[in-house]
Amino acid sequence: MVEVELFAIGGFTEITKNMTAVRVDDEIVILDMGIYLPAFIDYQEEGGKIDELNNEEIIKMGAIPNDHILDRYRQNVKGIFLGHAHLDHIAAVPFLASNYDCKIYGSPFTIEIVKAILREHKRKLKNKLIPTSLNSTVKVSANIQVELIAITHSTSQCALLAVHTPKGVILYCNDFKLDNTPTLGNKPNYERLEELGSQGALAVITETMYAEKAGKCPSERVAKEMLREVMLEIDHKDKALFVTTFASHIARIKSTIEFGLKLNRQIVILGRSMEKYITAAQNLRLLREDKRVKVYTYRSAVERILNEISKRPGKYLVICTGSQGEPNSILDKIVNGKVPFQFQPDDRVIFSTKTIPVESNIENRERLESKLKKRKIRMYLDIHVSGHSASEDLRELLNMTKPKHIIPAQGEPHMIDAFMEICKHLNFKPKQIHRVEDGTTIKL
Repeated sequence: MVEVELFAIGGFTEITKNMTAVRVDDEIVILDMGIYLPAFIDYQEEGGKIDELNNEEIIKMGAIPNDHILDRYRQNVKGIFLGHAHLDHIAAVPFLASNYDCKIYGSPFTIEIVKAILREHKRKLKNKLIPTSLNSTVKVSANIQVELIAITHSTSQCALLAVHTPKGVILYCNDFKLDNTPTLGNKPNYERLEELGSQGALAVITETMYAEKAGKCPSERVAKEMLREVMLEIDHKDKALFVTTFASHIARIKSTIEFGLKLNRQIVILGRSMEKYITAAQNLRLLREDKRVKVYTYRSAVERILNEISKRPGKYLVICTGSQGEPNSILDKIVNGKVPFQFQPDDRVIFSTKTIPVESNIENRERLESKLKKRKIRMYLDIHVSGHSASEDLRELLNMTKPKHIIPAQGEPHMIDAFMEICKHLNFKPKQIHRVEDGTTIKL
């Protein structure tokens, strides 16, 4: 009898550090390897250098998953599979992947970002990085195949990871939305999900962050229209115009550039994280290069262009980091006087994001907004739709896949409670739903 066991390593107790492993007899595949970004930022704010620490020290500070649960199985890991390019899903690869003698698979965009992160940390891996097409399958062994099923989220080329075992398929669904009209890329592969569901999935591991939110998560097309309205239907005159969004949200950045060009403004993109994701998107032709779009990363170049913008603010559109109020982001540096640019009353800042519901982000964002208000800046908040599934998306996923077991993840207790209610309404039995914590295992 084949034995299947799930290792909940990260992302099950809190919304971060995603990492899961699936054991089929004596073979293991790892799904995701993410970080807790605020821990990195806090340490660097205090003058520390993450790359001077060893893994044990980084684990202790809560920045990367504690993978010691796999110590006895290190030689059994046959592959690492990455669902998408967000840091809380891939940025622990430079620190943890070398513990395992196996290849790393992800969509071409995801692998491009992993390469950029490795360059950032000046690290090399013994693991081979394998760009893998969406809707394709990797044969890991006679007992394990892993399929990358196309899904929509808030970055590009995202996959639900389907681990095929002799006992059935385990679907790893952190993170996703069901967007039928995406502005970049294709809609979810519903047909494949329904095919898997026709046999009944062995298990579904799913995010629960917005399980309390009634309804369906709106399409990215809605966010694009919101952005068009505040950028093109409001007279910004000769005022400074800043748009801040997630660096990884290529579809949103593409829309912002499109509208900025219609305003006949020079597009200025600021921030190292912006450069990292935009370069990857351009390499894969998800974004086209344009002479009217300039990216600045080095401090001297950033200061030089900001000085120029301060003289002729109406000529430029600035796309930058700082939507979460992150320390040392571009917006943070501007409001704290760390760069040669000062907002003037009636300048505009468009927040094409919402605040990630983590305490540090909420506090940072509140501080940023308070400082902008004192400068009498006109702010346009929540010009955004989420990349995460609301209650109806979660309901639809479970209806399509018909799992025998359900493992909620990526949620605080009250979020998981709301998800449990959804499961109850769909007539799943309590014994089918498994609330697990980081560092625990469950046999399926």
